Amino acid sequence: MSSSSRIVELSINGRTVEEIVEPMEPLQSVLRDKLGNTATKTGCKQGGCGSCTVLVDGEPMVSCLLPVEQVEDKEITTLEGLNSPDELHPIQAAFTEHFAMQCGYCTPGMIMTAKALLDRNPDPSREEIEEAISGNLCRCTGYQPIVDAVRTAAESLDGAESEDGGGD
Repeated sequence: MSSSSRIVELSINGRTVEEIVEPMEPLQSVLRDKLGNTATKTGCKQGGCGSCTVLVDGEPMVSCLLPVEQVEDKEITTLEGLNSPDELHPIQAAFTEHFAMQCGYCTPGMIMTAKALLDRNPDPSREEIEEAISGNLCRCTGYQPIVDAVRTAAESLDGAESEDGGGD
């Protein structure tokens, strides 16, 4: 531990952890390298590809540019925090159903971005989906299966809310 290191307390996927960090250390490296949340990918390290996207208080953020000190009092959700051990989250299931991944590198960031979108807008238009995922690059699948997966997830989540008595 260097003289400038310090201990931060983080809330990740509903769990509180303490970690020693360096000044301006990116959240992405803490998540992957120190805490083992490897779904948070290392892509461009410049905020341009979206593969490291996580939710911070429900908002999608590229974790490669986000100093860990800035998220101490916030709830961080990674892909590992979406599903239960027994079943996939409806967004993950829709991505599988629509073959919305090939190499899978962009998938965690796409899913986290889709989650944020569907949490604030449960019935997005195609244009709204395209706008939401515009910061996430995919080099192999193409965007049509991803947009289709988000639409299916929206329908699935809406149906689940209706069955639970939630929704409008």
